[in-house]
Amino acid sequence: MDGEKINGGASAVSRHLYHANNTKKMKVIRSVIYWSLGLSLSATLSAQEAQSDTTIYKALEEPARFPACEQLDTTLAAKAKCAEQALLEFMYDNIRYPQEAREQNLEGQVVVSFVVEKDGSLSNFAVLKDIGGGAGLEVLRVAGAINSAGIKWVPGRKDGKPVRYQYTLPIRFKLEEALPYVLNGRDTIYTTYDTPLNFKGGDDALRAYLETELGYPAVPEDTCIMGRIELQLLVRPSGEVRILDLVDYNDLGFDFWYEAVAAATSTYGRWEPATFEGREVNAAFDLSLPFLPDYGSCKEEVSRYKQANERAQEGAQLFADGETEAGMAKLTEAIEAFPNNAEFLLMRGQAYLDQQMYSEACTDLRTARAISLVTWYDAVLPIICGRR
Repeated sequence: MDGEKINGGASAVSRHLYHANNTKKMKVIRSVIYWSLGLSLSATLSAQEAQSDTTIYKALEEPARFPACEQLDTTLAAKAKCAEQALLEFMYDNIRYPQEAREQNLEGQVVVSFVVEKDGSLSNFAVLKDIGGGAGLEVLRVAGAINSAGIKWVPGRKDGKPVRYQYTLPIRFKLEEALPYVLNGRDTIYTTYDTPLNFKGGDDALRAYLETELGYPAVPEDTCIMGRIELQLLVRPSGEVRILDLVDYNDLGFDFWYEAVAAATSTYGRWEPATFEGREVNAAFDLSLPFLPDYGSCKEEVSRYKQANERAQEGAQLFADGETEAGMAKLTEAIEAFPNNAEFLLMRGQAYLDQQMYSEACTDLRTARAISLVTWYDAVLPIICGRR
C-alpha cells in the first residue's frame, strides 16, 4: 500500500451511508391513496385546447389542490382548506429531518414550488428557500413521491377549464430531542454516547493496523488500478464487527471489496465499545480505505491521483467557505484528471444542486450512480433531471 492516509471516524451514523439509505424508506399514507383512487377528474382537453393555453398561473379563483377532500360535500373554499391541511399532514408524516441539518443545528423554513399540470401531475420542482443541510432536497423528495405514488391533484381552473398552476409549499423544520439510537433491521445502533466507540490505542493504532492488514489484490501491474472504498462498520459490545455499507467510488470491483471487508472485519475484538447510560452499546464507525499500487510503473499515476484528491478536497472546502467559483474550478480540475471518480462527481454534483444548476447536477449525479451504485439521490434524481 502507498502512503495515502487511511481515515476512520466514529459518527452519528454517517449522513451519506446510513442516514441517506434510512431516510429513503418513505411511507405513503393509505388514506391519501384511497382518496386519490376515488377521485374523478374531468381534465381532458382536445389537442387544440391543450396548445391554446400553456400559461403557468400563480393566482386563480379555483387554484389546484391536493386530492384529499374531494369526497366532502361542501364548498370549494372548505375543500381547499381541508386539502391544504391534508397536504401538510402528508409532508410532515413523511419528511425525515436530515442528519446533516441536525448535526449543524439548522432550523427554519424551506419553501418549494412545483407546477400542477392540467392532468393533475406535478412538474417543475424548485427550492425557493432553503436552510441547508439537505433540508431542501428532503422536501423535494417527499413532494416528488406524490407523483411516484400516482396521486393526481385536482388541477387549477380558469373559466371552467383546467390550466397549469404554480403551487408554493412552505415547510418548517424544527429540531426536537432525538432518540439516542436508530434502527437498522434488527440492530439498534446508538448515535448518542457517554463514551464513543474507539479502536484500542486510538486512531494512529487503527491506521497502522489497517496499513498492515489491507492488501492490494493481484492484478496486472500495467493496469495501475487505484481508488477508495468507504465502509461503515457496526461494532457490537462483544467485539463483533459487521459491514453495514460499502461504497466503491472507482468501480474497483470484487477483489478490492474482498480485501477491504477482510481488513475491516479482522479488527474483531480490538475495539473499546461505546457506552450509553453506563452500559455498552452497538455503534457505527466509518472507514475510508485507499488502494494505491506500489508498482514502479504506476508511480506517476499514483501521484496524479493524490494531486486530484487534494484538489477535490480543497475545492469542497472553498465552496463551503463561500468561494463558489474557486471551489467549482478545483472540483472540475479533479474530475478532468479522473473523470470516472464517483466521489469527485458526487461532490461537484452536490455543489451544483446547492446552486440550483439542475442540468449539471443531473449529469454528475447520474454518472456517479452508474459508477458506484450509490442510491443516496435516487428519490430526487427524477426531480433534478426533470428540471433540465
